[in-house]
Formats: sequence, C-alpha cells, structure tokens
Amino acid sequence: MRLPNLFASTRGRLAAFFLLYVTEGIPLGFAVTAVATQLRRQGVGPAEIGAFVGAFYLPWAFKWAFGPVVDVFWSARLGRRRGWILAMQILMVGTLLSTMLLTLPEQLGLFTIILLVHNTFAATQDVAIDALAVNTLVENERATASGMMFAGAYIGQMIGGAGSLFVASYVDFQATFVFVSAAILLVTAFVVLPLKEVPGVARLKSEGRALRAAGREMRKFAVDAFRSFLGTRGAFAGLFMALLPPGAICMGLALQSNLAVELGLNDDQVAWLSLWSTILAAAGCVIGGRISDRVDRRKSLSVYICLMSVPVLALMGVMLHYDWIMPVAAGAVRPEVPQMLLLAFWAATLSYSVFQGLMYSTTTAIYMDVTNPVVAATQFTAYMALANLAISYSATWQGIAIEAWGYPMTMLIDAFFGLLFLAVLPFTRKRAGDPGGFADAVGPGRARTLARSLALICLIWLPLHFAQDLLGAALPIANTFFTLGFIASALFLLAGGVVLGESAPQLARIGTRFAPLMLLMLSRSHLEKLSGWFAPVIAKENFLQLMEFAYYGLPLIAATLLWQLAGKSWAELHPVERVVLVPA
Repeated sequence: MRLPNLFASTRGRLAAFFLLYVTEGIPLGFAVTAVATQLRRQGVGPAEIGAFVGAFYLPWAFKWAFGPVVDVFWSARLGRRRGWILAMQILMVGTLLSTMLLTLPEQLGLFTIILLVHNTFAATQDVAIDALAVNTLVENERATASGMMFAGAYIGQMIGGAGSLFVASYVDFQATFVFVSAAILLVTAFVVLPLKEVPGVARLKSEGRALRAAGREMRKFAVDAFRSFLGTRGAFAGLFMALLPPGAICMGLALQSNLAVELGLNDDQVAWLSLWSTILAAAGCVIGGRISDRVDRRKSLSVYICLMSVPVLALMGVMLHYDWIMPVAAGAVRPEVPQMLLLAFWAATLSYSVFQGLMYSTTTAIYMDVTNPVVAATQFTAYMALANLAISYSATWQGIAIEAWGYPMTMLIDAFFGLLFLAVLPFTRKRAGDPGGFADAVGPGRARTLARSLALICLIWLPLHFAQDLLGAALPIANTFFTLGFIASALFLLAGGVVLGESAPQLARIGTRFAPLMLLMLSRSHLEKLSGWFAPVIAKENFLQLMEFAYYGLPLIAATLLWQLAGKSWAELHPVERVVLVPA
C-alpha cells in the first residue's frame, strides 16, 4: 500500500509538522520526566540529576551552528531537508537503544554523554524541520502551523514522559527505551518516508567547494546575527531576555520530578501528573498565542510570568509549614507525607503548567517581533538557542541549590530571579519616534557597551577564582554564571572580529583566532577526567598546573582584546542610508 504524501494538502502539511515536532518532544519528556524520576528513585542526588537535565539542553543552545551544515550538505535522492530528518531520526533511535546496555545509576556519566549525542541529532533534526517548514508552508498557513508544532512538542513530551512511566509500571524500565524508539520510528515510517519535498537548488558537486561554502555561510551568519542583535534596542534587549529564565521555571524542570519521588508518588501517579500537566500546557500555549495576537503582548506576558511564581511560592509555603526542607538522603527512612502537602504539589504542578503554556507562546511571538525578517532564520534561531541555554543553566544551579539550601529556598530564589525577565521586557517595545527598519544609530554604542561588560566579567573572574574556597556552596552557581560569560566572550570575539575585518584587520584576526581557546574554560569541572586522558603524554601534576595557568591567562587575554574592541568606532553597524535620486 502506497502511503499518502502529507505535503499534498493544507491539512496534511499541518499534520506532518505536528507529528515531526512530536519526535522532538519525545526525547525531552523521556529524559526530564521518566529518566529523572527513575534516577531519583535509585538514590541519585538532585545536583547530579540537575546536571543531567542541564546537559540534555546544551545541544539546543548551539543548534545555530548546525544550520550552515544542513544548508550546504544534502542528498539529491533523499531530499534537501527530508534526508537530514530521516538520518537524524535513525541516529536518534540508535543512540537511545544503545543505552539499554548501560546500568544506572552506576554508569550515569556515560549515559549522559550518549544522550547528549542523541540530543545533538534531535537539535539538528529541528533545524532541518524548521527549514523545511519555511520552504513548504504557504504564508496563510504559517501561524496555524507554528501553534500545531508547539502543541506537537508538548504531546511528544507527554509520550516520552508519561507514556514511558505507564509502560514502566508493567515492564522493566529498560523496555521503555524500546517504546520511545518505536514512537520515533512510527513517525519516520508513516510521515517522513512518504514525504515528497519540493526540489531545492542545485547541489554542490565538490566536497571542497561545499566545505568552503559552509565556511562562507558561518561567516555570513556571524555578521548577520551580530548586526541584527545590536541593530535596534528591541533586538539588543531580546538578547538579554533570552539569557534569563522566563519566569519561575523550577516546576518545569528536574525539581518537579525530584519532589514527585520525595512525596511518594509511584510511576503511575507521576505519569498521570505528567499527562495532565502536558495537556494543560499545550492548551495554554494555543490560548496564549491567540490572546497575544489580540491584546498587548508585553502586558499579557507580564501577567503570565507573575502568575508562574504564584504556584511555586504557594507550594514553598506549604513545604515550610510541614518542615519539608531538604531532600531525603538515599537509603534513609522516608517520612510520612501529609495529605495536604501532596494535594498542594498536584495543584501547583497543574496550575503552573497552564501559566507556562501561556508564557511560552507569547514569549516566542515577542522574539519574532524584534527579529529582522531579512535574517530571520539566523536571528530567531539564535534567540531560541540562548533560551535553551538559560534552561540548561537553570536546571544545573537548581540541582546544586536543592542539596545546599533545600527545596523552599531554591523555589524562592527561582520565583524572584524569574521576575528579572520583566525588567528587560519593556525595552523590546518600539519607542514612539524610532526610525523604521532594523538598524539605528545606537548600534555601535551597544557593541562598545557589550564589549566592556564582557571584559569586566573576565576580569572579575580572576580574584574570585583565586579565592574560590570562600564561596562555599555558591561556587558551582558562580561557575555557571562565568561559564555563560566565557561563552559570550568567545562568540563576541568571533563575530565581532568578522565584522571589523576591514577596519581593524590585525585585532580582528587575533580575536577570531583566540576565541576558540576560550572554550578551554569549560573544562574546569572535568579536570580529573581530562588528566587521566592525557596521562600518557603529561604527568597529572604538570597537567593540572598547566590548566590552572590557562584559567588565569585566557580570561586576562580575552579581557584585553574585548577592551580594545570596545575602543573601536564600529562604523560597520551604522544603518545604511538609502539615497533617493530626484530627477532635475
């Protein structure tokens, strides 16, 4: 029987992209809900689980780098985008099934690495799916299709999370890996394989030419994204907004899974909770999108973000009342759970899901508002990548904070830290009297300000790293902040160097070549493991001394380069004035 090509009709296209996004949500729900629940049940601490969930989001934070590769390398036989989707889904299934050979929690490190690779394939698939949507959907289908895609992602999370836990209640948890893989393969077989993609441009024949083209695409991305981010006040504010958690987000991360186990919920109960919360979030996403098209986006989003803190603070109050502060230690006798606390947890989780759905769709619309349509694929993808980075570091610090300070304090910090989003939100609004377009005269000043700010972060790191023992339990959280600063510094040196390639060629060349070295700063948490890898080449003591020297030297050099960049005119960011010829 020949399967239908869903791209042949409007309903088919909407169904196709809904189902494709389901495959993106499945791995996320599986990791954040099903796997995190099982790890906590097996005695793994909240900090380790937070790091696991944080690592799972990392590939989505850097998915912008996959775009030029997906654009340049493709198969004429399989289709420009369809081939990538097909290959990534097969690789996603392969990596998932390979984890069945591992034993948890003993091999959690290797398990995390494999799922990190798995999620890299999922993020690459996302890039290909979005590119396919741009090339396939007609203009009057795009808004509806976006809502269907977000809803599909939520349904996928429900299948991967709640569905896996339901299955686990009847069979061994290892069998859920087969269940999740089968769900992805069903979409592969019945949606991806029958698709008939619109033919793309002629494919480059020479691999060398393709590699050079990929390099040119990456260079163009750096310039376009840099100019778009700094071109207007709204776009620049969106950069900082994306780096902040959009409201209190702890109830949507590993804290919720940890608490579900702490409060004695079995796998069936966790699955039902995940099921209903996902349905409510999907409904909230659709409703929030429709409201934001009819009411002022920023006012409605402010209400949603404030509402997200309400269930978090309410649950925190109930936990304080019943003195449920610290996580239960592995092997310890679990105290009796008050019925009121259990009811509060259910009510907080379900109500939070509605508000999170309302927030998510409206936030996405604001990022679209400040995005330059000329470079929409690059700029909007970058906003989404930074937003995923915010989720990643939030999951990491919350896991650490739970073990250091307990659940209520972590929830309190999250509830108020999430409100910082509201301080940036008004700057995304276009001011009366602003010139049209996506570049203004303040762009060069924004570049200089950002360069100085990043230089100061690199300099502040030096004394803090020297006196790091004084930070105590706050050290991992401080390290997370500086990691973001180092990544941002590397990106600024890379993209800024490309922009200033003609006006300051020597400084630009040094900056772009030095930028990749800043990634060595990310090795701080893995020194012991790295020293073992390099043991045949260099003694452990010498290796540790060398890396310690790098941890002081690299930020100092970066700060010096950034400060020099801050002294440039950045004339390249001035808007190009249109010259209108008037006949004599």
